[in-house]
Amino acid sequence: MTDRDFWELVRAKWRENKFLCVGLDPDFEKIPEGARVGGVRESFMTFNRAIIDETKDIVCAYKPNSAFYEAHGDEGWQALRETIMYAREQAPDVPIIFDAKRADIGNTNNGYVAAAFDNLRADAITVHPYMGGESLKEFFARKEKGVFVMCRNSNHGAGEFQDLDVNGEPFYVYLARAFAQKWNKNGNCGLVVGATFPEEVRHVREVVPQMPILIPGTGAQGGDLASSVKNGKNAEGGFILSTSRAIIYASAEGDYRDVIRAKAKEFDAAIRAGL
Repeated sequence: MTDRDFWELVRAKWRENKFLCVGLDPDFEKIPEGARVGGVRESFMTFNRAIIDETKDIVCAYKPNSAFYEAHGDEGWQALRETIMYAREQAPDVPIIFDAKRADIGNTNNGYVAAAFDNLRADAITVHPYMGGESLKEFFARKEKGVFVMCRNSNHGAGEFQDLDVNGEPFYVYLARAFAQKWNKNGNCGLVVGATFPEEVRHVREVVPQMPILIPGTGAQGGDLASSVKNGKNAEGGFILSTSRAIIYASAEGDYRDVIRAKAKEFDAAIRAGL
């Protein structure tokens, strides 16, 4: 099922100087009272519709994280699919990154690929590299889809393994080069590097000057937005900066829709200031 190309959508947004990705990560305990309508599915959809309606002219992409939906079983999974459908209908020029961090052997990956791209109809997915690039070939084979490989994560314990020395350089640098040179034959691979480590963003950009970088962690995790933009950008744009909690939970009051929009515009302005 090929109906749109993730990279065409992203590059069109970059040409408009749009680089902000908003995470569609509904936490039932944090959803504003005004968005709580009935059960989990109804509340998630009310909240997510509001986020999409208020930010669709600002963002570069949306990124629903699978965990927030899977935690609620069938209702959550249905809300996830309906959220993606609503985003595609209301913002057809905005791509959707399914933050699921999948990876396994080929036979199992076929199921993950079908679930993410054919059932949910996401435009991109996040994946783990631990089993090697060969294990991800089913994802890369979908040329019109984006595949973002975990490279240097935003959590503060990420360096336990990702900073290990490999032939005189940190493992995350070795990994970035390997995926750029060996596994990106279809040109649909990107890397995930957290804004909590802006120098690592710079190191990755130095070894992969053309590869897109997804940069989470600038909001509640306290990442350095200005340095991440400076270190992550390239001639065509080259980065997607993702923020969730700092935007979608900026207010628990009845004005939450207005505040979501204001916060998204604030992040957008900060990104543009660093271009």
